[in-house]
Amino acid sequence: MQNIIDMTLENFQQVIMHDSQQKLVMVDFWADWCEPCKNLMPVLEKLAQEYSEHLLLAKVNCDEQQEIAAQFGVRSLPTVMLVKDGQPLDGFAGAQPESAVREMLEKHLPKPEDGLLQQAQELVSAGDYANAFGFAKQAYDLNADNVDIKYVLADCYIETGRLEEAKGILDTIGLVDQDGRYASLRGKIELAEQAADTPEIQALQEQLEANPDDMQLKVDLAVQLQQVHKVEEAIALLIEVLKKDLNFGDAKKLTLDVINALPDGDPLKSSSRRKLYSLLY
Repeated sequence: MQNIIDMTLENFQQVIMHDSQQKLVMVDFWADWCEPCKNLMPVLEKLAQEYSEHLLLAKVNCDEQQEIAAQFGVRSLPTVMLVKDGQPLDGFAGAQPESAVREMLEKHLPKPEDGLLQQAQELVSAGDYANAFGFAKQAYDLNADNVDIKYVLADCYIETGRLEEAKGILDTIGLVDQDGRYASLRGKIELAEQAADTPEIQALQEQLEANPDDMQLKVDLAVQLQQVHKVEEAIALLIEVLKKDLNFGDAKKLTLDVINALPDGDPLKSSSRRKLYSLLY
């Protein structure tokens, strides 16, 4: 689709009703006798090119297209309107500096985190939380205030066994944004915590308390903790073992396997690798 067009009665329906379903349409009402229009137009064209993936500039010559100008209720020139899904969203009358036009556009154009969030949501819907985590974390790093991103990232943390991190994210969500998702995720955390407190883990913890230097007990407990997604605790135990004996049993291989199973983008993955490599090299 061409990014900058002249809008006429012939293509009006196409631009306003169809193209605005695909992109944000910026309609520029101008006339040849209007000096402010001539000053503004290069600014609009520059921004249209810059945001070409998501923005279409439709120019309306009001001397030739008076019916379109009347339909939009244009009273002065230049006038700029934003249209999405066939409906006006925003706009201004009179010449504006580039910074003001850019600020208006950025309120309505898709943001980088929106695409990452969508990818994360699709993977979550497919039950692929490990790969969803990377997209959700990237989105969160770009916009930590977005509530939808917080909910998806918290869900990924829960499903990958990072319950404390999930709690930390949920604790930042204010009362006004605590909808059904909030209650659902709190419930998932409670169930996960109950499921993680297995008789096997309890027994090993008691044995380890009685024999704190038993490295095999630490490895056995780490295996059980990893199985119930208490990965951070498992890695901490394994690192303890490797600090005392780098070649103890399968501890080195087990540590690598546990770390490599973490989702890409998880800070625990990179920090744990650094700890392990500092012992190895």
